[in-house]
Amino acid sequence: MGAFKYERLNKSDAALIILDTQEGLFSLVRDYDATQFRNAIYAHAELGKIFNLPVIISTSTETGPNGPTPNEFLQMYPDVKVVKRQGEVNAWDNEEFVNAVKATGKSQIILAGILTDVCTAFLALSLRDAGYGVWANHEASGATTIDIRENANDRMRAAGVQVVSFFAVVGELMRDWRNTPGAAELFPVFDRFFPAYGMVARGHREAVHKGTILPGQDILP
Repeated sequence: MGAFKYERLNKSDAALIILDTQEGLFSLVRDYDATQFRNAIYAHAELGKIFNLPVIISTSTETGPNGPTPNEFLQMYPDVKVVKRQGEVNAWDNEEFVNAVKATGKSQIILAGILTDVCTAFLALSLRDAGYGVWANHEASGATTIDIRENANDRMRAAGVQVVSFFAVVGELMRDWRNTPGAAELFPVFDRFFPAYGMVARGHREAVHKGTILPGQDILP
């Protein structure tokens, strides 16, 4: 077994791609609950703001059935020119998109596309072939079935793509709760997009401010 080298995300060397996250294509995602998936794609988009990352947004034939990018994303990044592909399925086949990635000057790409097996996988494999480190946010990429999703994730892993969660991406970019962005900036984000941890923070806050130790708690190890 060969030696393993842990490539860590570096917020100074990373860019964020929001790929084909279009209102018409949203209905193709069946492997996640619609509410869960909607939350995940908005959380993914927020990463660029939290960590001040270069952001690339691209759509595929948005004037057809695929539909537009959600307005909230465009309002979030008013200065980002959307790369509107008219036919290319793999975004890497579009010269404007390739130039946009190269223009970031970053070697690490955080990626989520609306469909794991097509949008995300095709681009992730192309980016790996071009020498980029790729982190695929699997929560913000979907598929018509769980089987399709898992096969696509396996295909990406075999190519060296790091298939990760939103929380994992945040943790690697932040690295230390004392950093900026750190606890002060991220607890409100978790409260919106990762309530499992947001409620931990709320519960701890209330315990500190209003908590009372009950009989028996004082002798717990």
